[in-house]
Amino acid sequence: MKLANVFKACVIGASLLAFPPGYAAASADNAAEASTRQAPRSVNINTADAATLADALQGVGLKKAEAIVAYRNEHGPFKSVDDLVNVKGIGEKSLEKLRPQVAL
Repeated sequence: MKLANVFKACVIGASLLAFPPGYAAASADNAAEASTRQAPRSVNINTADAATLADALQGVGLKKAEAIVAYRNEHGPFKSVDDLVNVKGIGEKSLEKLRPQVAL
C-alpha cells in the first residue's frame, strides 16, 4: 500500500514538472493563433491594388502583384480565377495555391 502511494506521488510530481500550471491554456491559445494565422484571407483580384495583393496572397510578392494589376488594367476584370494563369509568373501550380485565397 505504501509503495502505491509513493508511486502516485511520483507520478503527480512528474506531471507537475512536465506540465506547469497554465500549460493547457497556453497550448490552446497557441493552437488558436496558429489556425488563425494559417487561414488565408480572401482578396478580390478585380479591385485590390498591388500592395494589397502582395500583402494578402501567400506566394505573391510585389512584382507578381503588379503583374496581376497590369494584366487586369490591360484586359479588364478577371472573369474567372483561372484567368490568373495568363499573368506572367503565374502557372498552374501557383494558381492552385492561390485559388482558395482569391475572390472575384
